[in-house]
Amino acid sequence: MRVLKLAVPAVILLAGLAITTVPTKATPAFAKATGKACTICHVKIGAMADMKKDPNLNATGKCFKAQADKAALSDACKNAK
Repeated sequence: MRVLKLAVPAVILLAGLAITTVPTKATPAFAKATGKACTICHVKIGAMADMKKDPNLNATGKCFKAQADKAALSDACKNAK
């Protein structure tokens, strides 16, 4: 019974996180689709596994990550310093 009291909320919490997690779009294919080089948003480019741990975002990259519409780089993000 005690295990159930801990397991049920944990399962509900993990299910909620799984449902609300949004996949990232910042891939080399996304860079080709937008016509922008990866260095627009990143200070340096490394292996994909390293970039997942530390994306090395510059001011433009942080602005782009924060904006809701990821289809285009907004003017505010283009001028971010």
